[in-house]
Amino acid sequence: MSLFDWFADRRKGQFVGKVSQESDESDGLWGKCPECSQVVYRKDLLANASVCSNCGHHQRIDSKERIDLIVDPGSFKSFDRDLSPTDPLGFKDRRAYADRLRESQASTGLKDGVVTGTCCVEEMPLALAVMDFRFMGGSMGSVVGEKITRLVEHATTNQLPLLIVCASGGARMQEGMLSLMQMAKISGALERHREAELLYIPLLTHPTTGGVTASFAMLGDLILAEPKALIGFAGRRVIEQTLREKLPDNFQTAEYLQDHGFVDKIVPRTQLRSTLASLLRLHGSQPIKAAGG
Repeated sequence: MSLFDWFADRRKGQFVGKVSQESDESDGLWGKCPECSQVVYRKDLLANASVCSNCGHHQRIDSKERIDLIVDPGSFKSFDRDLSPTDPLGFKDRRAYADRLRESQASTGLKDGVVTGTCCVEEMPLALAVMDFRFMGGSMGSVVGEKITRLVEHATTNQLPLLIVCASGGARMQEGMLSLMQMAKISGALERHREAELLYIPLLTHPTTGGVTASFAMLGDLILAEPKALIGFAGRRVIEQTLREKLPDNFQTAEYLQDHGFVDKIVPRTQLRSTLASLLRLHGSQPIKAAGG
């Protein structure tokens, strides 16, 4: 859990912001788009990658759905699936950290907030990490950092391009400095990947904030983002109070960051797989069958 999510819990979930207000109305046969209020048939929504056909709003999806959208069917091979977090600080706020972990593991079926592995995209090999916002707000603890670092090192050793799908409220406050260390650890592994002249692409989804933004989310050779994704470090209110200035309405959106040079391309979810394949080919990747003769 990030500091952002902890304050949300303190206020019993009643804080302002679309990050906490993602609609759960689509759990039945019919749902309503949280952006335009259009009533949609759930099967049609899922067939369109959970993107509203009326307004283009990208609803949040979990790591399994994300992987299914990106990779060739049956090609994903998971790494470090059983790597599980501990409670080194014996941390407790309103609830014990150990209890929060057990609850998140039970509700998501994951050990922690990221899924890593290798896959193929149009038969081209790729190392892939997908953060899952359902697990304590996608917060980055020691296990998240370790799994991503191991994946980056595997990609470097095996000369693989790398994609990290970011969705996070930031560093996990319940692990203190151990969580903050992951920023440097992952960044160091990415530098060795860069020195090997290998491609790294982060995909910034809604939301990408805090220590994730301050480290590996912004270190890519090409930085992609989904439309209207919230991307930033500190919250709007903190920045406005610090600068004593009113920020633009679209501040910290993917579109604002693209206009100011922090994001290279905004890619609708329905076009992501074909865009990734084009980028991989552009940077020299070849289908495994062709590469093997």
